[in-house]
Amino acid sequence: MRAGAAAVNPPKTTKKKKAAKPNEKLPLKKALKKFWPLYIMIGIVMLYYFIFNYIPIIMGTVLSFKDMKVGNTIWNAKFVGWDNYVEVFQEPEMLNLIKNTLEISIMRLFWGFWPPILLAICIFDILTPWYKKFCQTMVYIPYFFSWVIVYGIVFAFFSGNGLINSIMKDLGMGNVDFLTSKDAFRPLLIGSQVWKGVGWGTILYFAALTNVSPDLYDAAKVDGAGPLRKIMAITLPTMMPIITFQLIMSLGSILNNDFEQILMYYNAAVYDVADIIDTWVYRVGLGKMQYSLGQAVTMMKAVIGMVLIIGSNYVSNKVAGRGMW
Repeated sequence: MRAGAAAVNPPKTTKKKKAAKPNEKLPLKKALKKFWPLYIMIGIVMLYYFIFNYIPIIMGTVLSFKDMKVGNTIWNAKFVGWDNYVEVFQEPEMLNLIKNTLEISIMRLFWGFWPPILLAICIFDILTPWYKKFCQTMVYIPYFFSWVIVYGIVFAFFSGNGLINSIMKDLGMGNVDFLTSKDAFRPLLIGSQVWKGVGWGTILYFAALTNVSPDLYDAAKVDGAGPLRKIMAITLPTMMPIITFQLIMSLGSILNNDFEQILMYYNAAVYDVADIIDTWVYRVGLGKMQYSLGQAVTMMKAVIGMVLIIGSNYVSNKVAGRGMW
């Protein structure tokens, strides 16, 4: 009887709900309902970049093809096509401006690229925790000084009546005004830029080094590796993705210099070696109110920078096997 009843009345089975697959995408409505706070935050960030980055790019592109005068707007200014770009290349100063810009940028790239790497490795190898934090804090501080303050420090040391000239005078040497010297201008410019930014440049490298397991250094020590060997075999390979990223970004901005710094440092005595594209745009675009001409130069710099970033990323992927994308 029981067997027959069981055969006649089979047990009821409940349907199991399908488990969501790990990589399954939610429909848009469900995603908006579930993650609406995140979408709002992302939307605010995207709106910020659209208003303050993309709209100026669009307006600047339009402005570079027009002849805008005081009293006009971008939209009712006269359309002149490529005339502004042609005029830029006909400027007698342009070759010297490009030469100065490239020379200063290459000097910045070389002298400003490797010191943060070396400093990050040196501080990372400090064993005393409080002293390591103290060193990190001290090297970060100059980054927060404005260029006005940095120039004040440079002026106190290197002006005609500065500390260096006072020491030279006591030693019976001649007086040299470094700030008006064409030979000394670029070393002062690059040296103060490295001093100001070297500490801040170590942050990304420190972030990469924190991911290194101490066991790797212990194993290298057991194998007889010295400090230099540990750096070459463990530290530098760990930092290579960040080094590649920094190098690509630096190449992309090779036509951009610290305009505020050069504007503070340069004077009529050093124009031949100090005048760059940015200072020319400032003098012509704002000083002479030739807004369209200045914008044409800015657009050319932006296009060249984009090409350099794409090109350097391509070369990095081919040669080193890694890049930004």
